[in-house]
Amino acid sequence: MSFPGTYTALITPFRNGEIDVPAFQSLIERQIAAGIDGIVPVGTTGESPTLDTDEHIEVIRLAVEFAAGRCQVVAGTGANATAEAIELTEAAEAVGATGSLQVCPYYNKPSQEGLYLHFKAIAESTNLPIMLYSVPGRSSIEIAPETAARLAADCPTIVAIKEAGGSVDRINQLVQALPADFGILCGDDPLMLPFVSCGATGLVSVASNLIPEIIVQLVKACLSGKFPEALALQKQYYPLMRGLMSLDVNPVPVKTAVALQGHCLPDLRLPLAPLSDTNTASLTALLKSYNLL
Repeated sequence: MSFPGTYTALITPFRNGEIDVPAFQSLIERQIAAGIDGIVPVGTTGESPTLDTDEHIEVIRLAVEFAAGRCQVVAGTGANATAEAIELTEAAEAVGATGSLQVCPYYNKPSQEGLYLHFKAIAESTNLPIMLYSVPGRSSIEIAPETAARLAADCPTIVAIKEAGGSVDRINQLVQALPADFGILCGDDPLMLPFVSCGATGLVSVASNLIPEIIVQLVKACLSGKFPEALALQKQYYPLMRGLMSLDVNPVPVKTAVALQGHCLPDLRLPLAPLSDTNTASLTALLKSYNLL
């Protein structure tokens, strides 16, 4: 299991300060109907830093229950404390997740040796296949290709990496360093096509919360080498993908967009603030231009 294909980084819907369970189930059904390969609950897009431990595990449990074996459930169980990441990962395995997304520890700024020891300790605590997550924009450091290669060699359950550093050349570096069967997933919707052209094998998508069928189609076109078809979709939907990431910090725009479609409330947890009136108007106009409202 190296997680090829399309994975949706799910939003976590709230109502009156609590997890909106019916909305969450509906969102997952929508994803499965669109043909995604997997869902990623309680990642960055799922507002994981604002969930307490019990809520975090409950969201994973619900995702497993609602997916009912119809797609992969790659639970976001990373943390900047190794012991916490192990606790969450063991809990995710216990409730039936099929994989774990492990973010690069944030704020601590560990060395590459610290990163290696962190991920190795997590891998030794679980049988779940693990997707590393390098996102220097949020963690201030990246997982070096050499560190990823060490982990791939020493930890059989570490089988993939989500690359969200925005650099196509990082894909070249990872391809050179990692085994041929190690999964490399794009973490930025607009970069899927160039990443695959250099060797990426899948996408963890934010935009698929809103347009899952289109993202599935884009990924399939890329992975099957139908680059003219992929480029046409890329050109058509790039303004939307860009808007979802530029109108405010993720997941504020995408949750607002899904809410405007009527699938959930736009409720966020502090310190995330609602999308401004000006940007909500811009987002609404953008969605209407794609006949999404």
